[in-house]
Amino acid sequence: MQTQRQVVDYALQRRALLAQVHAGRVGVMEVCDADPYLLRAAKFHGEPSGVTCPVCRKEPLTLVSWVFGDALKHASGTARAPEELDRMAAMFEEFNVYVVEVCRTCNWNHLVLSYVTGTGGLNDNRSRRKTAAE
Repeated sequence: MQTQRQVVDYALQRRALLAQVHAGRVGVMEVCDADPYLLRAAKFHGEPSGVTCPVCRKEPLTLVSWVFGDALKHASGTARAPEELDRMAAMFEEFNVYVVEVCRTCNWNHLVLSYVTGTGGLNDNRSRRKTAAE
């Protein structure tokens, strides 16, 4: 089970951008610009959502979770499946997760959620040094 802290939901920003797209003030090609690496990550590490793409309305969106943090070393900046996030949250003290929604048909993508997770130093199994007073 993950302990999410500092959660930021980008729903208002998403809604405003989609309103501009539907009003014609922002072009579809400007918002449907998913990087090929993001599309591959959606294919292999993403989880399907129950939300249909708001731009093309052809397929359900895929949620991709990206992890960043100094403690992750080489794993920082990679996409991870939800079950991997749970395992990592139990292993590392703190790291950031960014959840991006992606449409693999029209290439729509938007940051949906960001949060900090990890043990927070509570389950630190490393033995700490004792002071002379202890």
